[in-house]
Amino acid sequence: MKKILIACAGIVVLYLAYVIVSLALMPPVADLANRKTNVSIQVKDWQGAYHPFTVGPKNHYWTPSATIPPEMKWSVILAEDANFYKHEGIDVKAIKNAIKYDLEKKSFAKGASTITQQVAKNVYLSREKTLTRKLKEVYLALRMEQELTKGRIVELYLNVVELGPSVYGIGHGARYYFGKHPSALTPRECTFLAAMLPGPRVAYNPYRNMAKVLRRSDMILKLLRTKGVLSEGEYRLALAEAPNIAGLQRKVEESIKREESFKPLSSASLGPMPGPEQPSAAEKENREPTGQPEAEQPKGENSSAPAEGTKGQ
Repeated sequence: MKKILIACAGIVVLYLAYVIVSLALMPPVADLANRKTNVSIQVKDWQGAYHPFTVGPKNHYWTPSATIPPEMKWSVILAEDANFYKHEGIDVKAIKNAIKYDLEKKSFAKGASTITQQVAKNVYLSREKTLTRKLKEVYLALRMEQELTKGRIVELYLNVVELGPSVYGIGHGARYYFGKHPSALTPRECTFLAAMLPGPRVAYNPYRNMAKVLRRSDMILKLLRTKGVLSEGEYRLALAEAPNIAGLQRKVEESIKREESFKPLSSASLGPMPGPEQPSAAEKENREPTGQPEAEQPKGENSSAPAEGTKGQ
Protein backbone atom coordinates (compact mmCIF):
# COMPACT_ATOMS: atom_id res chain seq x y z
CA MET A 1 0.00 0.00 0.00
CA LYS A 2 2.86 2.34 0.88
CA LYS A 3 4.45 1.80 -2.53
CA ILE A 4 1.16 2.58 -4.23
CA LEU A 5 0.79 5.83 -2.30
CA ILE A 6 4.37 6.81 -3.16
CA ALA A 7 3.74 6.02 -6.80
CA CYS A 8 0.54 8.07 -6.83
CA ALA A 9 2.31 10.97 -5.16
CA GLY A 10 5.06 10.77 -7.76
CA ILE A 11 2.53 10.89 -10.58
CA VAL A 12 0.86 13.93 -9.04
CA VAL A 13 4.22 15.71 -8.67
CA LEU A 14 5.14 14.95 -12.29
CA TYR A 15 1.76 16.18 -13.49
CA LEU A 16 2.05 19.41 -11.50
CA ALA A 17 5.54 19.93 -12.92
CA TYR A 18 4.15 19.39 -16.42
CA VAL A 19 1.37 21.90 -15.78
CA ILE A 20 3.80 24.50 -14.42
CA VAL A 21 6.06 24.14 -17.47
CA SER A 22 3.04 24.32 -19.80
CA LEU A 23 1.82 27.50 -18.16
CA ALA A 24 5.28 29.03 -18.36
CA LEU A 25 5.30 28.37 -22.11
CA MET A 26 1.92 30.02 -22.69
CA PRO A 27 2.05 32.92 -25.19
CA PRO A 28 2.04 36.49 -23.81
CA VAL A 29 -1.47 37.93 -23.79
CA ALA A 30 -0.24 41.52 -23.58
CA ASP A 31 0.10 41.56 -27.39
CA LEU A 32 -3.69 41.45 -27.65
CA ALA A 33 -3.92 44.89 -26.04
CA ASN A 34 -2.74 46.33 -29.35
CA ARG A 35 -5.84 46.62 -31.54
CA LYS A 36 -3.69 46.27 -34.67
CA THR A 37 -2.52 42.81 -33.60
CA ASN A 38 -3.44 39.85 -35.82
CA VAL A 39 -3.38 36.29 -34.51
CA SER A 40 -3.79 33.22 -36.72
CA ILE A 41 -5.82 30.41 -35.14
CA GLN A 42 -7.56 27.23 -36.31
CA VAL A 43 -11.36 26.89 -36.39
CA LYS A 44 -13.40 23.79 -37.17
CA ASP A 45 -16.13 23.55 -39.80
CA TRP A 46 -19.27 21.44 -39.40
CA GLN A 47 -17.58 18.48 -41.10
CA GLY A 48 -14.82 18.43 -38.47
CA ALA A 49 -12.02 19.88 -40.61
CA TYR A 50 -9.81 22.70 -39.34
CA HIS A 51 -9.12 25.90 -41.25
CA PRO A 52 -7.04 29.05 -40.65
CA PHE A 53 -8.81 32.05 -39.18
CA THR A 54 -7.42 35.52 -38.52
CA VAL A 55 -8.25 37.31 -35.26
CA GLY A 56 -7.58 40.95 -35.98
CA PRO A 57 -8.04 43.77 -38.51
CA LYS A 58 -6.72 41.65 -41.41
CA ASN A 59 -9.85 39.51 -41.13
CA HIS A 60 -12.33 40.58 -43.82
CA TYR A 61 -15.15 40.55 -41.28
CA TRP A 62 -13.31 42.10 -38.32
CA THR A 63 -15.60 44.49 -36.46
CA PRO A 64 -14.01 47.13 -34.21
CA SER A 65 -15.65 47.73 -30.87
CA ALA A 66 -16.77 51.23 -31.86
CA THR A 67 -19.01 49.85 -34.62
CA ILE A 68 -20.65 47.12 -32.52
CA PRO A 69 -24.07 48.22 -31.18
CA PRO A 70 -24.25 48.54 -27.39
CA GLU A 71 -27.29 46.23 -27.49
CA MET A 72 -25.08 43.52 -29.01
CA LYS A 73 -22.44 43.88 -26.31
CA TRP A 74 -24.94 43.91 -23.47
CA SER A 75 -26.85 40.96 -24.97
CA VAL A 76 -23.85 38.64 -24.71
CA ILE A 77 -22.75 40.02 -21.34
CA LEU A 78 -26.15 39.63 -19.68
CA ALA A 79 -26.86 36.25 -21.29
CA GLU A 80 -23.41 34.64 -21.08
CA ASP A 81 -21.59 36.29 -18.17
CA ALA A 82 -23.79 38.47 -15.94
CA ASN A 83 -20.92 39.11 -13.51
CA PHE A 84 -18.49 40.15 -16.25
CA TYR A 85 -17.74 43.52 -14.67
CA LYS A 86 -17.39 42.05 -11.20
CA HIS A 87 -15.02 39.11 -11.67
CA GLU A 88 -11.34 39.08 -12.58
CA GLY A 89 -11.41 36.33 -15.18
CA ILE A 90 -13.19 33.51 -13.37
CA ASP A 91 -16.59 33.59 -11.69
CA VAL A 92 -16.34 31.60 -8.46
CA LYS A 93 -20.05 31.99 -7.70
CA ALA A 94 -21.00 30.68 -11.15
CA ILE A 95 -18.67 27.71 -10.68
CA LYS A 96 -20.33 26.82 -7.38
CA ASN A 97 -23.79 27.08 -8.95
CA ALA A 98 -22.71 24.94 -11.89
CA ILE A 99 -21.31 22.23 -9.62
CA LYS A 100 -24.51 22.23 -7.56
CA TYR A 101 -26.68 22.03 -10.69
CA ASP A 102 -24.61 19.22 -12.22
CA LEU A 103 -24.73 17.20 -9.01
CA GLU A 104 -28.51 17.57 -8.88
CA LYS A 105 -28.91 16.57 -12.53
CA LYS A 106 -26.13 13.95 -12.32
CA SER A 107 -24.56 15.30 -15.49
CA PHE A 108 -22.16 17.94 -16.75
CA ALA A 109 -24.87 20.03 -18.35
CA LYS A 110 -24.13 23.48 -16.94
CA GLY A 111 -20.95 25.39 -17.68
CA ALA A 112 -19.41 28.29 -15.78
CA SER A 113 -16.88 29.73 -18.21
CA THR A 114 -16.69 33.51 -18.27
CA ILE A 115 -16.43 35.55 -21.45
CA THR A 116 -12.73 36.02 -20.66
CA GLN A 117 -12.22 32.26 -20.38
CA GLN A 118 -13.97 31.71 -23.68
CA VAL A 119 -11.69 34.23 -25.37
CA ALA A 120 -8.65 32.47 -23.90
CA LYS A 121 -9.92 29.12 -25.15
CA ASN A 122 -10.86 30.33 -28.62
CA VAL A 123 -7.66 32.27 -29.26
CA TYR A 124 -4.99 30.14 -27.60
CA LEU A 125 -6.25 26.64 -26.80
CA SER A 126 -7.78 23.55 -28.34
CA ARG A 127 -11.35 22.36 -27.67
CA GLU A 128 -10.25 19.20 -25.86
CA LYS A 129 -11.98 18.66 -22.53
CA THR A 130 -9.09 17.93 -20.18
CA LEU A 131 -8.04 19.19 -16.77
CA THR A 132 -4.79 20.54 -18.19
CA ARG A 133 -6.56 22.60 -20.83
CA LYS A 134 -8.95 23.96 -18.22
CA LEU A 135 -6.06 25.02 -15.99
CA LYS A 136 -4.42 26.78 -18.94
CA GLU A 137 -7.72 28.49 -19.70
CA VAL A 138 -8.05 29.81 -16.15
CA TYR A 139 -4.44 31.01 -16.12
CA LEU A 140 -4.82 32.85 -19.45
CA ALA A 141 -8.11 34.39 -18.34
CA LEU A 142 -6.51 35.78 -15.20
CA ARG A 143 -3.65 37.19 -17.28
CA MET A 144 -6.05 38.75 -19.78
CA GLU A 145 -7.92 40.57 -17.05
CA GLN A 146 -4.59 42.08 -15.93
CA GLU A 147 -3.43 43.11 -19.41
CA LEU A 148 -6.62 43.97 -21.34
CA THR A 149 -9.56 46.27 -20.78
CA LYS A 150 -13.03 44.79 -20.40
CA GLY A 151 -14.03 46.49 -23.63
CA ARG A 152 -11.15 44.86 -25.52
CA ILE A 153 -12.10 41.44 -24.16
CA VAL A 154 -15.70 41.88 -25.37
CA GLU A 155 -14.42 43.01 -28.78
CA LEU A 156 -12.27 39.89 -29.12
CA TYR A 157 -15.11 37.66 -27.93
CA LEU A 158 -17.61 39.00 -30.44
CA ASN A 159 -15.13 38.59 -33.28
CA VAL A 160 -14.39 34.90 -32.67
CA VAL A 161 -17.70 33.37 -31.51
CA GLU A 162 -19.27 30.68 -33.69
CA LEU A 163 -22.64 31.68 -35.17
CA GLY A 164 -23.23 29.18 -37.96
CA PRO A 165 -21.63 26.84 -40.52
CA SER A 166 -18.10 28.25 -40.74
CA VAL A 167 -19.53 31.58 -39.56
CA TYR A 168 -17.26 33.06 -36.91
CA GLY A 169 -17.59 36.54 -35.44
CA ILE A 170 -20.33 39.13 -35.33
CA GLY A 171 -19.14 40.72 -38.58
CA HIS A 172 -19.72 37.55 -40.57
CA GLY A 173 -22.82 36.61 -38.58
CA ALA A 174 -24.59 39.93 -39.22
CA ARG A 175 -23.90 39.73 -42.94
CA TYR A 176 -24.70 36.02 -43.15
CA TYR A 177 -28.08 36.10 -41.41
CA PHE A 178 -29.29 39.64 -42.05
CA GLY A 179 -27.24 40.93 -44.96
CA LYS A 180 -26.01 44.01 -43.11
CA HIS A 181 -23.07 45.48 -41.24
CA PRO A 182 -23.13 44.82 -37.46
CA SER A 183 -23.58 48.54 -36.74
CA ALA A 184 -26.99 48.36 -38.45
CA LEU A 185 -28.32 45.47 -36.33
CA THR A 186 -31.59 46.11 -34.50
CA PRO A 187 -31.97 45.17 -30.81
CA ARG A 188 -34.01 42.11 -31.86
CA GLU A 189 -31.30 41.01 -34.28
CA CYS A 190 -28.64 41.52 -31.61
CA THR A 191 -30.48 39.33 -29.11
CA PHE A 192 -31.26 36.79 -31.82
CA LEU A 193 -27.54 36.29 -32.55
CA ALA A 194 -26.72 36.23 -28.83
CA ALA A 195 -29.43 33.62 -28.29
CA MET A 196 -27.63 31.24 -30.66
CA LEU A 197 -24.32 31.25 -28.80
CA PRO A 198 -24.90 28.24 -26.48
CA GLY A 199 -25.28 25.92 -29.48
CA PRO A 200 -25.50 27.28 -33.05
CA ARG A 201 -24.98 23.84 -34.58
CA VAL A 202 -27.90 21.99 -33.02
CA ALA A 203 -29.59 23.21 -29.83
CA TYR A 204 -29.88 26.85 -30.91
CA ASN A 205 -29.67 26.43 -34.67
CA PRO A 206 -32.48 28.72 -35.92
CA TYR A 207 -33.27 26.43 -38.84
CA ARG A 208 -33.87 23.49 -36.53
CA ASN A 209 -35.13 25.20 -33.38
CA MET A 210 -36.40 28.64 -34.34
CA ALA A 211 -38.96 28.75 -31.52
CA LYS A 212 -36.25 27.94 -28.98
CA VAL A 213 -33.98 30.67 -30.32
CA LEU A 214 -36.82 33.21 -30.27
CA ARG A 215 -37.71 32.33 -26.67
CA ARG A 216 -34.13 32.90 -25.61
CA SER A 217 -34.04 36.10 -27.66
CA ASP A 218 -37.16 37.31 -25.81
CA MET A 219 -35.49 36.50 -22.51
CA ILE A 220 -32.42 38.53 -23.44
CA LEU A 221 -34.59 41.45 -24.59
CA LYS A 222 -36.25 41.42 -21.18
CA LEU A 223 -32.82 41.55 -19.52
CA LEU A 224 -31.89 44.54 -21.68
CA ARG A 225 -35.08 46.29 -20.60
CA THR A 226 -34.56 45.43 -16.93
CA LYS A 227 -31.01 46.78 -16.98
CA GLY A 228 -32.07 49.99 -18.71
CA VAL A 229 -30.29 49.33 -21.99
CA LEU A 230 -33.66 49.59 -23.79
CA SER A 231 -36.52 51.97 -23.08
CA GLU A 232 -40.03 50.56 -22.72
CA GLY A 233 -40.87 51.67 -26.25
CA GLU A 234 -37.72 50.12 -27.73
CA TYR A 235 -38.40 46.90 -25.84
CA ARG A 236 -41.99 46.62 -27.14
CA LEU A 237 -40.87 47.38 -30.67
CA ALA A 238 -38.14 44.73 -30.52
CA LEU A 239 -40.56 42.12 -29.17
CA ALA A 240 -42.87 42.74 -32.10
CA GLU A 241 -40.07 42.33 -34.64
CA ALA A 242 -39.67 38.93 -36.30
CA PRO A 243 -36.15 38.23 -37.64
CA ASN A 244 -36.36 37.57 -41.38
CA ILE A 245 -33.83 34.83 -42.11
CA ALA A 246 -36.05 32.34 -43.97
CA GLY A 247 -34.28 33.04 -47.26
CA LEU A 248 -31.07 31.52 -45.92
CA GLN A 249 -32.50 28.03 -45.34
CA ARG A 250 -31.23 26.65 -48.63
CA LYS A 251 -27.89 28.38 -48.18
CA VAL A 252 -27.34 26.74 -44.81
CA GLU A 253 -28.38 23.29 -46.01
CA GLU A 254 -26.02 23.54 -48.97
CA SER A 255 -23.15 24.72 -46.79
CA ILE A 256 -23.60 21.74 -44.48
CA LYS A 257 -23.56 19.27 -47.38
CA ARG A 258 -20.54 20.72 -49.16
CA GLU A 259 -17.34 18.78 -48.61
CA GLU A 260 -15.39 22.01 -48.67
CA SER A 261 -17.66 24.29 -46.70
CA PHE A 262 -15.15 26.84 -45.51
CA LYS A 263 -13.23 29.75 -47.03
CA PRO A 264 -10.78 31.78 -44.93
CA LEU A 265 -12.74 34.71 -43.60
CA SER A 266 -9.85 37.08 -44.22
CA SER A 267 -9.70 36.26 -47.94
CA ALA A 268 -9.86 39.19 -50.30
CA SER A 269 -11.87 37.05 -52.72
CA LEU A 270 -14.97 37.58 -50.62
CA GLY A 271 -15.38 41.00 -52.15
CA PRO A 272 -15.86 44.37 -50.49
CA MET A 273 -18.02 44.48 -47.43
CA PRO A 274 -20.55 47.28 -47.11
CA GLY A 275 -19.48 49.99 -44.71
CA PRO A 276 -21.34 50.74 -41.50
CA GLU A 277 -24.57 52.64 -41.78
CA GLN A 278 -24.33 55.79 -39.75
CA PRO A 279 -27.33 56.35 -37.44
CA SER A 280 -28.85 59.78 -37.06
CA ALA A 281 -27.83 61.92 -34.09
CA ALA A 282 -31.19 61.30 -32.39
CA GLU A 283 -30.97 57.54 -32.88
CA LYS A 284 -27.43 57.45 -31.61
CA GLU A 285 -28.36 59.42 -28.49
CA ASN A 286 -31.28 57.10 -27.75
CA ARG A 287 -29.39 53.82 -28.31
CA GLU A 288 -25.97 54.50 -26.82
CA PRO A 289 -25.70 53.96 -23.04
CA THR A 290 -25.21 57.23 -21.22
CA GLY A 291 -21.65 58.31 -20.54
CA GLN A 292 -19.85 55.40 -22.20
CA PRO A 293 -18.86 55.34 -25.89
CA GLU A 294 -18.47 51.56 -25.91
CA ALA A 295 -21.61 50.43 -24.10
CA GLU A 296 -19.84 49.72 -20.87
CA GLN A 297 -22.61 51.37 -18.84
CA PRO A 298 -26.31 50.73 -19.52
CA LYS A 299 -28.82 53.53 -19.55
CA GLY A 300 -30.43 54.16 -16.19
CA GLU A 301 -28.27 51.61 -14.42
CA ASN A 302 -26.07 52.54 -11.52
CA SER A 303 -23.29 50.13 -12.24
CA SER A 304 -19.67 50.01 -11.19
CA ALA A 305 -18.59 48.73 -14.61
CA PRO A 306 -15.24 50.21 -15.65
CA ALA A 307 -14.94 52.38 -18.71
CA GLU A 308 -13.26 51.15 -21.89
CA GLY A 309 -9.89 52.46 -20.83
CA THR A 310 -10.04 50.67 -17.48
CA LYS A 311 -8.46 47.29 -16.87
CA GLY A 312 -10.14 44.64 -14.79
CA GLN A 313 -9.10 45.04 -11.24
